[in-house]
Formats: sequence, C-alpha cells, structure tokens
Amino acid sequence: QVQLVESGGGLVQTGGSLRLSCAASGRTFSNSAMAWFRQAPGKGREFVAAISSGPTSYYADSVQGRFTISRDSAKNTVFLQMNSLKPEDTAVYYCAAEAFYRGYSRSRPGSYDYWGQGTQVTVSS
Repeated sequence: QVQLVESGGGLVQTGGSLRLSCAASGRTFSNSAMAWFRQAPGKGREFVAAISSGPTSYYADSVQGRFTISRDSAKNTVFLQMNSLKPEDTAVYYCAAEAFYRGYSRSRPGSYDYWGQGTQVTVSS
C-alpha cells in the first residue's frame, strides 16, 4: 500500500521559513515526478511546485524565488523549503506523486495518482 506522509508544517510569522517533508512508502518514486499542492479555506487546490526524476523543478509564479523543491531519491522523500513566507501562503499543503508519466502538465492535479493527508501551514501577519 502506497503512503505519502507529510511533516514540517506549523505556525510561523511573516518572513519566516518552514521546511516540509514528504516520505513515501510502498513503492519507489525515484523515476516519477512528485509535487506539492496547497488548499486554503474556501479555495480550490493550487499547484505549488513539482520535481521530475531528472530532476527538473517547476514552480507556481506565486512562490518562484521563495520556495525550493528537492528530493532524496534514496530515501524516497521530497522536500519543500519555504522562505519569506506571507500570510497568503497559509493553507494545507499536500504532497503528490505520479505512478507514471501521462504527458500532462506537472501543475495539474490529475497528473498525480497518490496524495498525502496534508500538513497545515499558517503564516501570521
């Protein structure tokens, strides 16, 4: 059974930093893309960042230059380093992984087959 477990969320002040981790188990994702999405209250799920097996990184415009996605394929883990946090970054952050490459955009939720339970990030003003 595949599981993605996020950790590292919490409460931080504006301008602060957090590092999210997503540990995968049940299969290896070293040849698969993994991603982070987020969902704020009353809003839809929003793409944050993705990393391919290459690895090539992709970012939403809203986090470009502030967030960095990385992976440790040996540990089947993906990270999201978040710096210069803003109140509008407040959301539940979800890790996602693809079972195989469909050729869709990395920013589409439909590109991913497995999802974590989410971790709350709250940025106070």
